[in-house]
Amino acid sequence: MDVECYPLSSLPGTTALFRDYADVSGSANAAALRRWYPADPFSMAWAKSSPELSEGHRGRLADALLRQADGFGAGGAVLANIERLRNGAAAVVTGQQVALFGGPLLTLLKAATAIRKATDATAASGREHVPVFWLATEDHDLAEVDQVALLSKSAVETLTLGLKAEKPVPVGGLRVDGGNEEGRLRLEAVLDQASELLGWAPVCEWLRECYAPDANLAGGIGRLLTKIFAAQGLVVMDAAAAEFHALGKSVLLAAIEQVDELDAGLLARSKELEAAGYHAQVLVTPGHSLLFLIDEAGARVPLRRTAEGEWKAGSRVFAAEELLAILESAPERLSPNALLRPVFQDCILPTAAYVGGPAEIAYFAQSAVVYEKILGRVTAVLPRLSATLIEPAIAQTMDSHEVGLTQVFEAKTVEALALRLGARAMPIEGKRKIAAVGNAMDAELNALTEYMTAMSADLGRAAGVSASKMLYQMNRLRRMAAEFEVQKSTSLRKHATAIMLHLLPEGHLQERLLAGIWFVARYGEGLAELLVEHAGQECPGHRVIRL
Repeated sequence: MDVECYPLSSLPGTTALFRDYADVSGSANAAALRRWYPADPFSMAWAKSSPELSEGHRGRLADALLRQADGFGAGGAVLANIERLRNGAAAVVTGQQVALFGGPLLTLLKAATAIRKATDATAASGREHVPVFWLATEDHDLAEVDQVALLSKSAVETLTLGLKAEKPVPVGGLRVDGGNEEGRLRLEAVLDQASELLGWAPVCEWLRECYAPDANLAGGIGRLLTKIFAAQGLVVMDAAAAEFHALGKSVLLAAIEQVDELDAGLLARSKELEAAGYHAQVLVTPGHSLLFLIDEAGARVPLRRTAEGEWKAGSRVFAAEELLAILESAPERLSPNALLRPVFQDCILPTAAYVGGPAEIAYFAQSAVVYEKILGRVTAVLPRLSATLIEPAIAQTMDSHEVGLTQVFEAKTVEALALRLGARAMPIEGKRKIAAVGNAMDAELNALTEYMTAMSADLGRAAGVSASKMLYQMNRLRRMAAEFEVQKSTSLRKHATAIMLHLLPEGHLQERLLAGIWFVARYGEGLAELLVEHAGQECPGHRVIRL
């Protein structure tokens, strides 16, 4: 398979920590990170060892997953994978927030990577591995998940249900119709708008089935992902359920009983990160804890430590014994924060590896402290497939103008890309004249500046300033010539607009903004298998997938 692969350094907005983590060149920075990330993300060594769970634990896990799978409408491939987990299989886990209609493309890229890594790990180790998708239903950032971005012919259209919550409740349980007639009408209008933008493709019926008026956000995305990856047997899991919290109770208990030790370890790791030139993804301060409490009103409130050693959630103060009593009677009322969540997950599941995006992988530099202190090990974390999907019409336009993805990222705006297209469209005679003058000017100005510098440092500096002004004017002439071509041919701006809209919508990476269902609508059920195929290890950077 031909792979068009770009280095992560070419992507806008990539952090230094993630670039170094995914560096395969053997740099000193990448080697130094191995003290926080013990597993090589581009080898299969992690597949040969994974934690063992008791038979009773596996049985309770499988039973809970089967109950949810029934609610998600799962088929035979999913049910078979759950039985594999019951009988000793390891898991390759990924997860994401419960965003409307499945959220951005990266949700599908994560699922596809977990499926591919599970298949590869089974082949490499001889032990069965199963892909599991962990729904982050306990998050309380409603605005972040109540939206989905689709494309019209000329703009990004952001759809939202306008859901409201009087307090910061876990979003997974919120009904998609808001529980009232106004919300039901709004849901119907959004489904109609989405269907129109998606060209009334078959996936539109999936959306209506998954997001029926009585569905909640967790059930909607759970059913949708189960349908999209039905053939691959993706096991989807709503981790907010009481039975899962009971299975992970020991981690929640450790977060209470070892709070001072964990806090000290995380503060030390933050200093290590800063000393290495990075920054902590999660701010850790004295009195910080790794837990949230669902209070009596259903709000998700962070737990803090007081100077007296008590616990505080909002205005309510708890003794440690009170929290332990809540954990014993209703473990689902305690939930992990971003640093504890992967540890909680890996107590519940037989996780061989976690597939994460750049931010999650950065979190693991801190979460490793919590892993070591609670579980005595650190789970391997693997980068998800990072990709830009290029549709045939866009690919043809890019090829006709000899524009690649790097040039799109460098341009950043429609205007800058249009000028690039205009410069290329210029008659060959004009290009030659401008190039000849520019090259001659560069050579002569460099020679003159060197000569003047040899005479006097002050003269050299003055020559350098004058040369910069002349070069600026030369570049201005180039830009004016390109602008003339853009004005002369309206198709150039139209093509630049289309390329940017599809590949860098509103200045964001396509995978981070544009909905995955946009591509499912256009390319059908075969899209899932295509993404799985591309989620191999031969490209350690960012892929271009031509559809």
